[in-house]
Amino acid sequence: MRTYQLLIISLALLAFSCKEEAQVEEKDYSEAISFMENKLLGGVIIEGEEPKRFSLQERMDEFKVPGISIAFFEEGEIKWAKAYGHADKEASRSVNVNTLFQAASISKPVAASAALTLVEEGKFDLDADVNGYLEGWQVEENKFTENEKASLRRLVSHNAGLTVHGFRGYAKGEDVPTTVQILNGEEPANSPKIYPDTLPGAIYRYSGGGYTVMQKFMEDQTGQKFADLLKERVLDKTGMKNSTYQQPLPENLHAVAAHGYRSNGDKVEGDWHTYPEQAAAGLWTTPSDLAHFAISVQNAYKGSTTEFISPETAKEMLTAQARNHGLGPGLTIHGDTLWFGHGGANEGFRCQLFANVNPFNYQGVAIMTNSDQGSAVAFEMLLALSEYYGWDIAKPRRRKAISLDKEALQKFIGHYFYEEDYQMDIYMGENGHLQMHQIWDDQTIELRPMEELKFFESTTGIYLDFTLSEEGEVSKVESNGFTAKKTE
Repeated sequence: MRTYQLLIISLALLAFSCKEEAQVEEKDYSEAISFMENKLLGGVIIEGEEPKRFSLQERMDEFKVPGISIAFFEEGEIKWAKAYGHADKEASRSVNVNTLFQAASISKPVAASAALTLVEEGKFDLDADVNGYLEGWQVEENKFTENEKASLRRLVSHNAGLTVHGFRGYAKGEDVPTTVQILNGEEPANSPKIYPDTLPGAIYRYSGGGYTVMQKFMEDQTGQKFADLLKERVLDKTGMKNSTYQQPLPENLHAVAAHGYRSNGDKVEGDWHTYPEQAAAGLWTTPSDLAHFAISVQNAYKGSTTEFISPETAKEMLTAQARNHGLGPGLTIHGDTLWFGHGGANEGFRCQLFANVNPFNYQGVAIMTNSDQGSAVAFEMLLALSEYYGWDIAKPRRRKAISLDKEALQKFIGHYFYEEDYQMDIYMGENGHLQMHQIWDDQTIELRPMEELKFFESTTGIYLDFTLSEEGEVSKVESNGFTAKKTE
């Protein structure tokens, strides 16, 4: 019952046994690094209570995050890169700054930039019907597409009206579908059919399915495999020398890849999933390589004509289309500063790329973790970085708690059932506060009341709304669109 949408960053405590760092530039960044490692602020501040500070190691331990890698960049250069923890806990293999992580949905803006290079060459029109570029498969024509069509602009800004939010990949030993099988939702694909079920151009709705359509016509029109196309047009030209879109990951790279881990610390079966949905989720990379990509976009935006995209394309890429989404990256504006980037969530991996363009100082950070719980730590790292640099892009969630006596809290205690794989227990903790144990990921979270029937998670601020039966007993709890019934 917890969902993180994230963002992220990181001198390690001497107790950090697994750390490798890149050479630091002449400017001393040690104070900023130390702040990241030793003064993390929890994601929630409770009014009237002294905010707690944590070390990075404490938060990695708390959230069972085995490994983290981070790169900070400023004015066109990577200023420092660091790595903490384990890429493979079982083998005691440490993360280093060249360890590969799954970028998950950060794959999308990188893939979209490759499509934009093809637009620059006149191979695609941003606003043309993509069916004109697709071979052997077409976006379904129905009542929604009579007057409006799915275009490349709409695909990469998530308002083409297409279905399928995201993908869960394929575990080791599972059959991997072709792109057409994914588009049709046919076995062995584990995701539904991709088709328009709303009017193209009408609303913003995140769609990994749209990026899979883009992947198909990019291959159709170039005659190249997607991984080769991205290597040629983006990875090589931006200096992403440790990155690949190859799926499955080639065996010669297994020894330098992080293994994915679940929220309870268990390893993902087979170490990681394969993602044939390469444009949407298939990039393997490092924070430093993501920094190189973002720096190339920043340079082009500033007017450089030597980057992989032109200044005009960079500006269009970072112009809001649907809602606050550009042509690939998500966008947000704070004062004179435009921030662009993307988060990512694959099975066992969470990551974030965040960069800015402004009149004064171009900065950014990329953070990658090998845990389903990595978003929590990454968000706290971003909070610290934002606090240190005065970015004003991330702030703790503020919540006001009320006091309920133990008798009032007693009625919430019990077992809650959402579905077979999602059950939880709520019980009284030793500190007098309710504790929620999520059975599916073996996580325990403190709950604090803000109203008689409304609580929040003390680490995330996520709300839980309880409902009483006609008899006055707690009957269910709702949170983030999920409803769990109290069974005992």
